[in-house]
Amino acid sequence: MAELMMDAPYRPAALDRPKGFGGQGVLGLGIDRVDGPAKVTGDAQYAVERPPANCVYGSVVGAPVGSGRVVRIDAAAAEALPGVVAVIHGDPRIPAGGSNSQKLSAQGDTRIFHLGQPVALVVAETAEIAREAARLVSVTVDETPGRYDAAAETPVSDHGIGFLPAIAKGDLDAALAAAPVTLDLTYRTPIHFPAALEPHGTTAWWEGDKLTLRSSNQVIGAGRATVAKALGIEPDRVRMLAPFVGGGFGGKTGVQPEAILAAIAAEKLGRPVKISVPRAQIAYLAHHRSDTVQRIRLAAEADGRLTAIAHESVAAQNDDSAFLEPVPFGTLPLYRGEVRHFRTDVVRVDLPPTGAVRAPGEAIGSFAVEGAMDELAERLGLDPLELRRRNEPEVDPLSGKPFSTRFLMACYAEGAKRFGWPEARPAPGSRREGEWLIGVGLAASLRGNFTVNAQARVRIEPDGTATVECDMTDIGTGTYTILAQVAGEMLGLPVAQVDVRLGDTDLPPTAGSGGSFGAGSSASAVALACEDLLVELGRRMNAAPDELVLQDGRVRAGDREATLSELTRGAPITAHGKTGPGKASRATSQASHGAQFAEVAVNAVTGEVRVRRMVGVFDIGRVLNEKTARSQILGGMIWGISYALMEHAVIDPRTGAFVTPDFGEYHVAVSADAPAIEIAFVGEVDDHANPIGAKGVGELGISGAGAAVMNAIYNACGVRVYDLPITPDKLLAGLPDV
Repeated sequence: MAELMMDAPYRPAALDRPKGFGGQGVLGLGIDRVDGPAKVTGDAQYAVERPPANCVYGSVVGAPVGSGRVVRIDAAAAEALPGVVAVIHGDPRIPAGGSNSQKLSAQGDTRIFHLGQPVALVVAETAEIAREAARLVSVTVDETPGRYDAAAETPVSDHGIGFLPAIAKGDLDAALAAAPVTLDLTYRTPIHFPAALEPHGTTAWWEGDKLTLRSSNQVIGAGRATVAKALGIEPDRVRMLAPFVGGGFGGKTGVQPEAILAAIAAEKLGRPVKISVPRAQIAYLAHHRSDTVQRIRLAAEADGRLTAIAHESVAAQNDDSAFLEPVPFGTLPLYRGEVRHFRTDVVRVDLPPTGAVRAPGEAIGSFAVEGAMDELAERLGLDPLELRRRNEPEVDPLSGKPFSTRFLMACYAEGAKRFGWPEARPAPGSRREGEWLIGVGLAASLRGNFTVNAQARVRIEPDGTATVECDMTDIGTGTYTILAQVAGEMLGLPVAQVDVRLGDTDLPPTAGSGGSFGAGSSASAVALACEDLLVELGRRMNAAPDELVLQDGRVRAGDREATLSELTRGAPITAHGKTGPGKASRATSQASHGAQFAEVAVNAVTGEVRVRRMVGVFDIGRVLNEKTARSQILGGMIWGISYALMEHAVIDPRTGAFVTPDFGEYHVAVSADAPAIEIAFVGEVDDHANPIGAKGVGELGISGAGAAVMNAIYNACGVRVYDLPITPDKLLAGLPDV
């Protein structure tokens, strides 16, 4: 096995050979997704499609109240309905929640943590019968007063959950008192749903003592371990499949209750069980992003240079889960300032669990810090772009570590050029087109980069094609395509001759899709395996690996030439690659960066906001596929518009029920909301990040996009909104007369 922990900067030489001089010339190109035809023709099999023979269908029965205990469950009426196979309740393995829980969601406990918490499962011959029978199950409870309004609860600082501890560097009070210019602002963001296109779902079946689940899940290695723990069995008895996942956005990083319930039911009944969770029920069975209250304080010299920055927040979580939104995560290394205070307190609520949703921390924390920087620039009479330039740190201002690579200044320069950022931004409300007020705004983007463990197996087949295997998932991000490009580049094969197999825990393990680390880690493992294959090919060609020229399935060394098929000698050549964090990972501060610019129009009569155009320029290390990378950024930027203008999961404070649980009421940006968006990449390969040199891209686009829109809205109409989303009712009172 080719194993390389990132103890020093490293780059496989075969990645950067010019086409015709050892390389295939496919890496980085905007190649169409290799899995595209399977998806558009219906050949791609998702979690609940084409169920096995003799499959039955499950419907989850949820707790009827948000706080209390289950006293009794009467399933007689449901069991009497024709077509009902079983009503499962009272099993101590039934989970209250998913992977975020501290105790696997208090299995066997009768406590109710939130409304809609699973208390029973109805299984029937059809999905329609199961759902009808679920409504007939009577759940008697001992209800207690619930905590459904996070704003009414007392924050706790010493909570011990989450991965980001409180940070207090320097005397904040003294810095604020000494500074000639200070800012003290509070921003509020609401609950957000992951809102993936494919609902959550699992099909489960047993073969002897072995369990197989086909589940909509982003991280199946950890998912297998979670299911095994819930069932009290060894992980090697569980196989999880997720070859195609219809979006996840963090909401599928953990195992949700339906997977464990399907496994329990399949075991009890001896038949495959399929559970497809209805959209409105996902709000209760899957985690969401917490609402937050964010206090941002800045202290600056008269020239705008920051001397102190404090980003202190409050997020919510229930009593059964260990995750906490890392609100200031993106603020930590973003701007200079010797004094730095960061903290996220928790309020405990009786609501479904909060968890990781795309860019946890940065997606919403950027509203506060970038809004505050815009307001500070106005206070100082500075251009907001110039203020950011003056506060660009030379090293990580918190840890003191050097940056691995950081091209944020280049992002500013290129973005301003492409957008046409004015030398002097017009005063708020001064630019008009009829009844429309026009404004521009900008924001920085930052998403921390993580180096994680990953393995892959690459095989040159006797026919001269290649096979790549690992348990990585493709959630619509392009994993199949980029891994084919990496192997094709290094082995001299067209992408069409590389077969990529993903989404099966029987394959070599990776960290899965999440945290923007999936592409860099899995592609690095593939590259390392290919390096081993090049050594073996060189041995068979009696040449050193760097003497080989590989292209279109042929290998040349000096005046000798052979096909890959000939070099296999009729038997596959297999290699394994493994990578993970090391000394180089810990010695540098790593992140992806970007700059986002927006132009908006605000209707002075109705308060309607239209985003007219956006430009984003990003530093993501090596671009593995220009088209899929752009697509990831594009989706994130549109989601940022959605956060700024419309997304808001509303809770009924009397019951803990979601008023907006599905797409009928929970509004997201659609095609009509998406303007012309221009995207470009700058920077260079980051050899400290991982062997492939790629940094995270999946979560970068959403970080700062909404803040750029928010700042543009203020420039358009002169109204600052601190309570998101920015809906017309929050603008109307302050709009100037037409």
